[in-house]
Amino acid sequence: MKKEIFTFMIAAGAVMSLGSCSLLNKVTGKSESAPNESGKEISQEAVLPHDREHIAAKKEIKTYTSEEIAKGVVKGDWAIEKVYGKNAVGEKAPFLKFEPSEGRVYGNNGCNMLNGGYKYNAADSTITFTKLATTMMMCAKEGITDYEINRALDATRFYTWEIKGDDYYLYFLDADKNKVMELMHQNFDFLNGAWNVTRINDTRVTNPDVQLVIDVPEGKVHGNTGCNILNGSLETDMEAANSISFSAIATTRMACPPENNETELLVALEEASTAKPISPREVILLNSQGKQILLLTRAAD
Repeated sequence: MKKEIFTFMIAAGAVMSLGSCSLLNKVTGKSESAPNESGKEISQEAVLPHDREHIAAKKEIKTYTSEEIAKGVVKGDWAIEKVYGKNAVGEKAPFLKFEPSEGRVYGNNGCNMLNGGYKYNAADSTITFTKLATTMMMCAKEGITDYEINRALDATRFYTWEIKGDDYYLYFLDADKNKVMELMHQNFDFLNGAWNVTRINDTRVTNPDVQLVIDVPEGKVHGNTGCNILNGSLETDMEAANSISFSAIATTRMACPPENNETELLVALEEASTAKPISPREVILLNSQGKQILLLTRAAD
């Protein structure tokens, strides 16, 4: 199918930053490389087109309660799972981010960033997108569904929702009530709050001062390594269920005793890619190989 350009009018103490240089690489002695996602040579202009800065919106984890979805509220971050009945595939993970206070929608169609306006009415379950625009990068990978995503958004007139386990699903329908898009909102409410770090890799942590406070609505993490204060950001990349990452981690710089597990904790936070609840009061963080690297136990109120 020939693609068309989508242009519808549419803390005390000095702080050490870990964001620009990976702590993991410092500890292991490895150097970082910066290949692009496809492994191909791509010019800087192609990766960062001049209009990207004005269109891109930072993705942030937002809590979304079952009460809100039952009322028909459309907000927050949603991964595009299917479009016109087939799996949404892209060079990047397709997603939409709704900002109801602004009446704006941002996202990625698997190749290009997009933004525009949206209006919805919970009373009659109607929703429309207006003045949508995208960046205009060439999409080289075969099989991506960017064109279909653009077409589905233009055709959307109604929406409905469904709760499956801990995940929320949003469906867009056309004027004839045919399903044109399926989206999933990842519910990270289980991760919100104060946690004791009780295990790092295979080592049990007995120091009660080693804590993390994860603020899901704000996308922030604060805590204590048992020696220093830490702060950082919590992000999701929409690639898979419960997919998380911590970034921009910074700590105060007090000297720590040898038995302190600070370095191991910071490395584990950098490696974390998935969070899973294993009981009402326990959460495990896994690395990209699926290995448990942190066990968190909810702190007493």
